[in-house]
Order: sequence, then structure tokens, then C-alpha cells
Amino acid sequence: MKYIFETATPGDSDEILRLYRSAIGREGCTWSMEYPGPETLADDLKRERLFVMRSEDGEIIGAVSVDKDEAVDSLPCWNKELFPGGELARLVVREGYENRGLARELITCAMEKLAADGLKSAYFLVSKKHKRALASYEKLHFEKRGECTLFGNDWWCYQKELG
Repeated sequence: MKYIFETATPGDSDEILRLYRSAIGREGCTWSMEYPGPETLADDLKRERLFVMRSEDGEIIGAVSVDKDEAVDSLPCWNKELFPGGELARLVVREGYENRGLARELITCAMEKLAADGLKSAYFLVSKKHKRALASYEKLHFEKRGECTLFGNDWWCYQKELG
């Protein structure tokens, strides 16, 4: 099956918010009804840094953002020689589409966008409890750069050079 990766539009907001909400309670998910919420979604859309994966019939089956968060950007674990970089965040795959490699495909497409924008690396935080995500990132050869506690959660910090 062929999927379409593209920049999200304001018309996608309701469907993406429902997708975020559907992930709450899944193993390793740190989200709540407050986060990610409409304000976060609106900011990602305004910055044109929210991307979706659509099925052939146009249904949104996954999403990923490139975040701008000073608390994450300033963590001491990052290899600063690989900056400027882009933080991948709010990755979600629609229930029923898991275990098909879509998370890796979303990350790969987002990294291609970052590289096209001239960025040197992609980096992200992943919950230490999110076993499936950790397995996906390992297959993409991200380097574990450290760990941190932010936003009330414990995270592993991963980074990968682009190009």
C-alpha cells in the first residue's frame, strides 16, 4: 500500500486532534487530554511543521511534528556540532496501522524535510517506557545521547546526523 506524506493543513486539525486523543493510554504514551491540545496543534500548523501520512483514501493514519522547544533544544546531551537540527515530536500512528513500519516511514520522511531545509540532525525525546518506539528508533540507527527528566516524565534522548 502506498501512503502520502505531506504538510498538514488547518482543515486537518479535528482529525489530527482525534488521532492524538486516540493514543492516550497506549503503552508508553505520555499524553493527556491537555497535551497535545488545540494550542499546540495550532502552533505546529502556523509554523508549517506538522506533517501527516494519508492512506490512499485520504484518511490521516499518522502524524509527526518538528517542534521548537527551548527546554529540549538546550539539553546538554546533544552533539552541538550537529546543530542546527530539528526536534521530531508528537509522533502518532492510527490504531490498526501499527506494526507496519509507518512510524519509521514518518520519521524518515520528516528527516528528508529537515535535510532539505539545510538542518544537520534530527533529535527527539522518547519515553523510557515506550518499548515499540525504542525498537523503531534503533532500526533507524539513531544514537542514544543521554537521558533527562522534563515535563514530569523520564526520557531517552536520541539524535541522528542527516545527509
